[in-house]
Amino acid sequence: MIELFYMGGPLFMSLLTLELIALIYAGFRMKSWVTEAGLLALATGILGQVIGLYQMFEGIEMMNGNVSPAMIAGGLKMSTITTLYGLLIYAGSLGLRWWHRTANPAS
Repeated sequence: MIELFYMGGPLFMSLLTLELIALIYAGFRMKSWVTEAGLLALATGILGQVIGLYQMFEGIEMMNGNVSPAMIAGGLKMSTITTLYGLLIYAGSLGLRWWHRTANPAS
């Protein structure tokens, strides 16, 4: 599991982990912020993917386009890790919202 953390990039994976902690905190203390915390994680994950793709294309350009399809596939795979993590955190925020609605239907 730690390999995915490093493959996704320590900067964005750390940010996403902090956002996951914030989501858990919001789920118990600031219930109105659950949606915003989940959306922030989703946006951070997508931003991490876009920056990863940019770096991959920059590397391809530096190699004058002489790259194998396996290298491109590896770069694409690595760039999706942050998006997947962000989507999982967002799905968790949707689950928390559903739980809050069913646990307290009056609000």
